[in-house]
Amino acid sequence: MKILVTGGAGYIGSHMVVRLDQAGHEVVTFDDLSAGFRDAVLAGEFVQGSLHDKVALEKLFSQHQFDAVVHFAGSIAVGESVRDPAKYYQNNLTGTLNLLDAMRQHEVKKIVFSSTAAIFGVPQYVPIDEQHPQAPINPYGMTKWVTERILRDYDAAYGLRSVALRYFNAAGASPDARLGERHDPETHLIPLALRATQGEAQGLTVFGTDYDTPDGTCIRDYIHILDLCEAHMLALAHLDAGGDSRAYNLGNGQGYSVKEVIEVAEKVSGKKVHVQYGPRREGDPDRLIANAGKIRSDWGWQPEYAELEQIMRHAWQWDVALRARG
Repeated sequence: MKILVTGGAGYIGSHMVVRLDQAGHEVVTFDDLSAGFRDAVLAGEFVQGSLHDKVALEKLFSQHQFDAVVHFAGSIAVGESVRDPAKYYQNNLTGTLNLLDAMRQHEVKKIVFSSTAAIFGVPQYVPIDEQHPQAPINPYGMTKWVTERILRDYDAAYGLRSVALRYFNAAGASPDARLGERHDPETHLIPLALRATQGEAQGLTVFGTDYDTPDGTCIRDYIHILDLCEAHMLALAHLDAGGDSRAYNLGNGQGYSVKEVIEVAEKVSGKKVHVQYGPRREGDPDRLIANAGKIRSDWGWQPEYAELEQIMRHAWQWDVALRARG
């Protein structure tokens, strides 16, 4: 297939571009580089442009006859979405609508959408399955929830079929250390914990130690970036075979606490994590764990890198490689 990857210069998108290329697909990356990196696009064609630029989208779709779209482009930080909701509604909703309208005009009928566990809000139970009530508590989660609703409406009205994959916590890096997590600023726990072994800045801040968990710190479900990519490959195959629109929760189904992440960071790096403790952050639930049983039973998806140490060892190798490159 010929696949358009929006946001393909970002963390997840760049890994997906490589995986698609390995599978023999023709890949075009479309990214405005506001959060991604040109040197992260290791395969296929790269086109710099914004989903807000309808002229650029028309040119892109006119020049390429795409079979499907994998849509990663968007803003992803929960805290920032609370401080600047306009950015999130513009990037995640207006930008997506522009993309979907270009797809309609050029009769591209298949899309895999990067959604999030944030659509569920504060969990009523764990692990969280697809039947869990959806009640997002921040603009980031709201934009992803609304996009899922839009996709359902576009399927009913226009026959545009989709698979929405609701990630819990993407983590890790490619085992060859060519690609990994690179955000500016970084907000994710695993890279921050690994950086804290280097004595960076003020070290790692742990927000809250009085949660209802065995060690008092929040528990989260981490999924390796390559296992995420495999789920996207299955979604594309499903749509290409004429499959219907679906949504799946995507995680390992097991949780690790902040303190456990710190312990593993120290193990894989051989260095001490410099930690300071702060108060709870508003809206942080005790546990966020996925029930990914539906995608396992439907498509046979199975994480290859299920252990936290595997995930963090790859992240550490990437961190070392990135530092070596300066």
